[in-house]
Amino acid sequence: MSLIDIKKQDNILLIGLNRPEKMNAFTSDMLKSLSMAYGQLEEDPALRCGLVYANGKNFTAGLELNEVGPKVQNGENLFPAGGLDPLQLFGAQRSKPVVTAVQGYCLTIAIELILANDICVAARDCQFGQIEIKRGIFPFGGATIRFVERCGWGNAMRYLLTGDLFDAEEARRIGLIQEIAEDPFQKALEIAKTIAAQAPLAVQATLLNARKAKSEGFEAAKNDLYPTLMRLMQSDDAREGVQSFVERRKARFEGK
Repeated sequence: MSLIDIKKQDNILLIGLNRPEKMNAFTSDMLKSLSMAYGQLEEDPALRCGLVYANGKNFTAGLELNEVGPKVQNGENLFPAGGLDPLQLFGAQRSKPVVTAVQGYCLTIAIELILANDICVAARDCQFGQIEIKRGIFPFGGATIRFVERCGWGNAMRYLLTGDLFDAEEARRIGLIQEIAEDPFQKALEIAKTIAAQAPLAVQATLLNARKAKSEGFEAAKNDLYPTLMRLMQSDDAREGVQSFVERRKARFEGK
């Protein structure tokens, strides 16, 4: 049985956590398989968006610390060549958007994957928790950085420093998730399809500029606006966008 289910649906790569009998807790092999799935999303020109979800009642109970911990301690690379770091802390950055659908328990790395991805839809039964502090360690997958950035200092510290669980309504209130749905997978798929229907080069440019603003600041992102726009305006997709407007029809973008 594969620890990560991978399926193509049109221009979308469906990436499913597939260890439901263990609440989708991550082993090092599972992390490596997830990394390779992100690498496939990045390298396949036909793919425009990813959707990360989980089989079973829970998104993930976190890491199998007894198995992953020693490998981290020994400095082992958990993300092999050909893959991408799904937490987007080290190595190459992905250029394509990823939507996340979550349900049940969403612990530790679950929150860090949500923060590293772009849009999250949650089931109403979700229980979120950044509980590393209860195990004598601290979040090392980006939460100390991105939780504060996404949700604000007080909201982040409320949960980073206590390890308390919180529900979907609270997650939406603080901005960790964007929507609550009865069927989070279907809603996330709907969003992914909408993204995949847009001009791929423009989607990627939007992600890149927003990230530049976060990592390099306002001036760097501002200075990149018009050069990026000029490049996009020379694309076939931009010409198709104008033509579809004139002809009052849906645009057919090819990423060129």
